[in-house]
Amino acid sequence: MTSVVFVHGTGVREDSYRTSYERVARGLKRTRPDVRLVPCYWGDTCGAHLELGGVSFPSPDQDRGSPGAGEADPLALWALLERNPLAEIELIEDAVGEDEEGGYVPGRIDRWDALADRVRGLAEPGPAAGGDRLGPLVEDIGPQLAAAAEEIAAELSLRLTGKEYGQDAESVAARALVALAVRLTERAQDAEEPLPVDGADRDALVEALTDRLGGTDRGIVADSGKWLAARLVADPVLWAASPVVQTGRRRMTGRLLPETGDILRYQARGALLRARIAEAVALARAADDGPVVLLAHSLGGIASFDLLAMEPAHGVDLLVTVGSQAPFLYEIDALTGLRRGEELPGTFPRWINVYDRRDLLGFVGGKLFPGRVDDVRVHLRQPFPRAHTAYFAHRGLYERLNAELP
Repeated sequence: MTSVVFVHGTGVREDSYRTSYERVARGLKRTRPDVRLVPCYWGDTCGAHLELGGVSFPSPDQDRGSPGAGEADPLALWALLERNPLAEIELIEDAVGEDEEGGYVPGRIDRWDALADRVRGLAEPGPAAGGDRLGPLVEDIGPQLAAAAEEIAAELSLRLTGKEYGQDAESVAARALVALAVRLTERAQDAEEPLPVDGADRDALVEALTDRLGGTDRGIVADSGKWLAARLVADPVLWAASPVVQTGRRRMTGRLLPETGDILRYQARGALLRARIAEAVALARAADDGPVVLLAHSLGGIASFDLLAMEPAHGVDLLVTVGSQAPFLYEIDALTGLRRGEELPGTFPRWINVYDRRDLLGFVGGKLFPGRVDDVRVHLRQPFPRAHTAYFAHRGLYERLNAELP
């Protein structure tokens, strides 16, 4: 009798594995009732767990000055400004009414147009008056201040002329200018990572620019607390920057831990998982001397590949990887069992690699291991990330296995 050892992927724990195991058992029963399915659950002993109760987490912020729910949070605002330097200007455009004293008056210059002219003037020498207290940020973004000032000035006139002029207008313009200058600097440098910016230097520069524009730095634009709070739900960047998430970091990390933690633990303690797979194969072989197949998903496929590449075949007649990253890790030289450029050992069994093109975690190995792997494409008709977990509900997978299993 052929034994199929089912190895799960990252993030799976006992209840989830039991459900997947039963699903695979039903799928095989429809096409190959003569096959015996053997469990290989490793999430309990080889997966990642906070064994010490999360003592590595920083203590929750007890600062009474920290903003609460619904209050304006400067860091959340800067998270948004880094993505869109015009965010506050757009808020004023959408939310502020027309100037009650507006309309055409001979000789009168609209206050927003006047602010735009002052912003253009910031490109002239001296926008960073304040000496060393402004830190290295001025040196970094100084070459881009002129271009940033011209763009912000144009947006102020285009969007806000005729609008009611708020008491925070100068600080709004200063923040937009700094955010845009940082973005332009990163583009000019073709930076591979964000420009290092100290928050204290940034705030000091905003204060200096606000002062030169003739205003006082009153902080976030008035009434923006609800505006920011409404965006926390929809915007993942703002959500991650909010105090609510920072105080709930332990709970959030706990939800992410199984998936990411299992991967990290395998990189450091992979021998544990490989030994667990080898044990399941040995038990299957001892129970019945028929062919043994490894059916392995995602991280389980990586560990199975490493096991078979590092040591003799362990009595495995066929390896079936599903949604596997093993070919990708080989290409970037990140596999434990086989270095990039090395060939598969002669003891490596026949290998079938199942993937869906919509699964962003499924890779192919045909060009990496010519003649040693059969890449089999399935069409799950699911978007990612569901495409990575839908393989074992797909009838086409079991139809293919029916033809391939010994």
